[in-house]
Amino acid sequence: MVANMTLDELVTSAASHLMGVTATTFRGVCDELLRQLVEHFDVDLSFLRRNDHVAGTTTLIAEWPHRPFVPQPDPLGIVSFTGADRTFAATEQPGAVMITHPDGTDDDYQDTVREGSGLPGFVSSATVPMLSNDGTMGVLGFIKFGDRDWGDAEINALRAVAALLTQVEARVAAEERLLSMAYHDELTGLANRRALIDHLTERMRVGATGPVALIFLDVDRLKALNSVLGHVSGDQYLKTLAHRLSAVSAGHLLARLGGDEFVLVLDECAGRSLAGAIAENLRRVAVEPVLLGGEEVSRGVSIGIALGTPGTLTASRLMGRADQAMLLSKARGGNAITFFTAEMRRQSEIRTDIELHLGTAIRTGALVLHYQPEIDLVSGRILGFEALVRWPHPTQGLLQPNEFIEIAEATNLAGELGRWVVESACHQLKNWHAKYPQHALGISVNVSPAQLITLDFVSTVAQILDECALDGRYLTLEITEHALLRDTEQALATLRGLKEIGVNIAIDDFGTGYSSLAQLKALPVDKLKIDRGFVRDLGVNADDLAIVTSIVGLSRSFGLQLVAEGVETTLAATTLLDLGCTRAQGFLFAKPLTAQDADWTLEREAARPSAAQHTR
Repeated sequence: MVANMTLDELVTSAASHLMGVTATTFRGVCDELLRQLVEHFDVDLSFLRRNDHVAGTTTLIAEWPHRPFVPQPDPLGIVSFTGADRTFAATEQPGAVMITHPDGTDDDYQDTVREGSGLPGFVSSATVPMLSNDGTMGVLGFIKFGDRDWGDAEINALRAVAALLTQVEARVAAEERLLSMAYHDELTGLANRRALIDHLTERMRVGATGPVALIFLDVDRLKALNSVLGHVSGDQYLKTLAHRLSAVSAGHLLARLGGDEFVLVLDECAGRSLAGAIAENLRRVAVEPVLLGGEEVSRGVSIGIALGTPGTLTASRLMGRADQAMLLSKARGGNAITFFTAEMRRQSEIRTDIELHLGTAIRTGALVLHYQPEIDLVSGRILGFEALVRWPHPTQGLLQPNEFIEIAEATNLAGELGRWVVESACHQLKNWHAKYPQHALGISVNVSPAQLITLDFVSTVAQILDECALDGRYLTLEITEHALLRDTEQALATLRGLKEIGVNIAIDDFGTGYSSLAQLKALPVDKLKIDRGFVRDLGVNADDLAIVTSIVGLSRSFGLQLVAEGVETTLAATTLLDLGCTRAQGFLFAKPLTAQDADWTLEREAARPSAAQHTR
C-alpha cells in the first residue's frame, strides 16, 4: 500500500511514474501520482497548478480526487494574481513551501476553496513551488479539511516530488509548443492545413452529425499588394485579416492553408442559410480597409461554400468542392460568394474522369483528328487542312479540345498530346501527298503555350518531319497571342528554331490578344488568322469591317499571309475577297471532317474541272 511506503520509496515511485511521460499521457500520470500522494499523506485533496507570468494567472491543470461538481465559472480554475487572496497571490513567486492553517489569517482563501469544492469547513494547506531557471513554473499543493502539521521530512519529500514535476513540466511544455507549431500557422496563429484536415476528417466520418459546412476564402489580387508595398506589408495585411475573420467566426475552426487562402469549418450542423450568412460576415469584415505604411488598403475576397454529409465525402473532396466554388467566384470578378451546386459536381466528376483517363487515351490512340479545309476564295479549291484533335470518350461523347487541353497542361500531358497531334497530322498529310500530288496540300496544327516553352519541342517537330519524309514548308504551327505572354524569351527561341527547320508559323485568333506592331516585327511569323468573332457578321457589322480592314492592311505591311476563320455566309466571303483576303475556313465551306470524309472531299475535287470556281 502507498500509505506504508517510506518517504524515499514514495519519491522513487514518483520518479518511476514520471520517467516516460509525454504531453499526451501527462494528465493521466499526474492523476495517478496525485492519488498516491493523497493516500500517503492522508490529505483530502492534491492539485497541480501552472503559472503564466505573461498573462499573470495560475491555472489548475490536475487534481485528485476530481470534484463531482465544478461550478461555472470555476473559482479554482484560472485565478489572476492581481486581486487574488493573499495565499493565491503568493503562489506567483513563492520563496519557499507555504503552509496555511485555519486560523483566520486568510479567510478569503478559505472562502475560495469552499466555493470551488462545495464542501463546508476550514482547511489547512501545503503549497510547494516548482522552481526553474525562469522562475516559478507552478505549484504542487495539498488540502486537508481541518488542521494538519507538516514535518520537515515530509516537506523535503514534497520538494523532491515538485522538482521531478518541474522537469516533466518543462519537457511537456516544450512538446506542447512543438505540437502547437505543427498544428498552427506561424504567421497568423490560426490552425494550419494539418490541423484542418484532422478536424475535417473527424467531422466527415461515418456516423458523425451533419451536414458539415465548409467556407473557402481567397484574397483577391494580393500579389499586386505585395508588389507595390512589399511582402512585409502583405504579411501584416494577412495577420490583420486573420484577426478579423477570427472575431466573426468564434466557436468554429478557422485555418490558413498558406498564401492568401483561409478555410472555415462550421462547428454545428449548418444549412445553406446559416453558411451563407456567416460567409457574408466574413466578406464584410474582409473588405474593410487596412492601414499599411500610412496607406489604407482594401481587398475583396472570393468565397466558395460546400455542404457535405458525413460518411459520403472525404475531407479532401469537400475542400475540393468549396475550392471549385471559390474559383467560380474569382472568375466572376471576385469579392463574391458562390455555393457548390449539383451542376458543378457533375463538371467536377467529368473533369476527374478526364484527368484519370486522358494519358491512357493518348498512349492507346483513342484520340482522333478532324480536318477543317482551308479554301482559296478565288478558285474554291482546298489549300490545306487544320488538324483538330477530338476525343471520342466512352461515356462523355465526342469531347472538343477546350474540354481537355487545359487538363492536359495541368497534368503535364501537353507535350505528349502535342507530339501525338503533330505526328498524326504529318503522317496523314504524307498520305495525301502520295495520293493527290497535284494539290501540294499543307497542314496546320495548334500549339499550346506549354508546348511553346518546352525546350525539346523544336527537336521533336524536326524528328517527326524526318520520320514522315515531309518538307517543313507544308507544316504550319498555330500559336495564340496569349501564348507569347507566358515566357516571351523561350517562346521566341522556339519560334526561331522552328523557322530554321522550315516550319511556318501562324498567329491564331488574331485581334483578340496583345500583339503590338513591335512584336509582329520581331516575331518570325508567316501567317495571321483573323479571329472568327470578327468574321461571323462581316458585311453586316461596321465595327467588324473596320477591324478586318485594319488586319488586312497590317498583313500586307508585314508581308504576311492572311486566313479568315469562321466564314459562315456568302456575304462574309465576298466581303473578304473585296478586302483582299483570299484564304478562309468556315462552315460555309465545310465543318471539320473525319480523315475519311476529307479523303472523299479531295477525291471529288480531283475529279473537278481545272477551271477556277469563283465564290461570287
